[in-house]
Amino acid sequence: MNEIKQILKYASLFRGLNDTQLGRVAEIAQNELYNIKDVIFSQDTTGDKMYIISSGQVEVRVQDTNGQSHSAIFLGQGQVFGEMALLDQGNRSASVIAAQNNTVVYSIPGAAFTTLCQQDTGIGYIMMRNIALDLSFKIRHQNYDI
Repeated sequence: MNEIKQILKYASLFRGLNDTQLGRVAEIAQNELYNIKDVIFSQDTTGDKMYIISSGQVEVRVQDTNGQSHSAIFLGQGQVFGEMALLDQGNRSASVIAAQNNTVVYSIPGAAFTTLCQQDTGIGYIMMRNIALDLSFKIRHQNYDI
């Protein structure tokens, strides 16, 4: 549990949580291992959890209206993806694929996250604020050229 707690401590999405709160989030996180080209999730599938990268790298790929898949970004240690699923349980806006062998991510299931936020509204407030700030940043700095 110490590994995930350290990763959470330095991930911007968890900024503002105290040590006890980070521990509570770490308790619901699940360790997952992927190798190169393993699909973590596919675009247009229902989202039910978010992910934090512990080690390795993932590629975020977006399929355009013509069915062509394009690499949008590579993410590494401490970065978060899939967080929109915690808000709307909607379909994934991109596919995420392991870009290296032994890529370790921690997933946080949406149902467990919602329960945690209801039990500890301090965690809920900080996390929702951070998710809103993160999404706002991404929208403001979105690159429209695929």
